[in-house]
Amino acid sequence: MKKLIETFYTGLSNLDAETMVSCYHDDVVFEDPGFGQLKGDRAKGMWRMLCKNARNFRVEFSQVEANDQNGSAHWEAWYSFSKTGRSVHNKIDAQFEFKDGKIIKHTDHFNLHRWASQAIGWKGALLGGTGFFKKKLIGQTNKMLDKFMAS
Repeated sequence: MKKLIETFYTGLSNLDAETMVSCYHDDVVFEDPGFGQLKGDRAKGMWRMLCKNARNFRVEFSQVEANDQNGSAHWEAWYSFSKTGRSVHNKIDAQFEFKDGKIIKHTDHFNLHRWASQAIGWKGALLGGTGFFKKKLIGQTNKMLDKFMAS
């Protein structure tokens, strides 16, 4: 399963969403602070949208560990946030669960307040640690995902 995680992040590094989603089980559940919980086609659609819209993007992954049931990895992404053009360096810890040789659950953990400070600036530094900000962000990202999946 370690190879599966490596294939997933190599796909991300190459902005190859189809390689990434081929690692996901049809019933996958993805969760992170920016999108909340996404299931199945929505989780796959998120990676397709992010890969298609990535600007000045680079990713590195490390500390990949896995057994037959679950796994983990650390990854870091550098990119320009599309709404502000600001540079972001996000540090993420991922946890995985496997079923039928694929990723059935993928949870990304990162510091949303730190991300918001980089991506948005002083408003992100001020509000990025609040539940209000997280709820608003998840609403916006899911609206973008809805629009992307409809096109």
